Amino acid sequence: MIVCVIRYRIDPFQREAFIRYAEAWGRIIPRCGGHLLAYLSPHEGSNEEAFGLIGFDSLAAYERYRERLRADPEGRENFAFAQRERFILQETRTFPALVPGTLGHPPTRTEETA
Repeated sequence: MIVCVIRYRIDPFQREAFIRYAEAWGRIIPRCGGHLLAYLSPHEGSNEEAFGLIGFDSLAAYERYRERLRADPEGRENFAFAQRERFILQETRTFPALVPGTLGHPPTRTEETA
């Protein structure tokens, strides 16, 4: 699996608008063929850095997803919402490969962590 890591720099005064935007992707991305891993909004530390993590089998699968996303009415509206409200100041994407066996492991409780 490759992971599309979207790094956002957002207007810290519009965090709630970004959360609304991210919540909409929770419906849209799976419908268009992406494996939504998470959207992350600022909490501690930086108040302007947010992330989206979406998995794909290959870059070709990502390209097919992008085509479906552009044709999706709710996807188009979500992009328009972000442009209209201007809460995203910068957006970059990288495509690292997932190291097999490292995704989704919950913590293991021990006496020290209990």
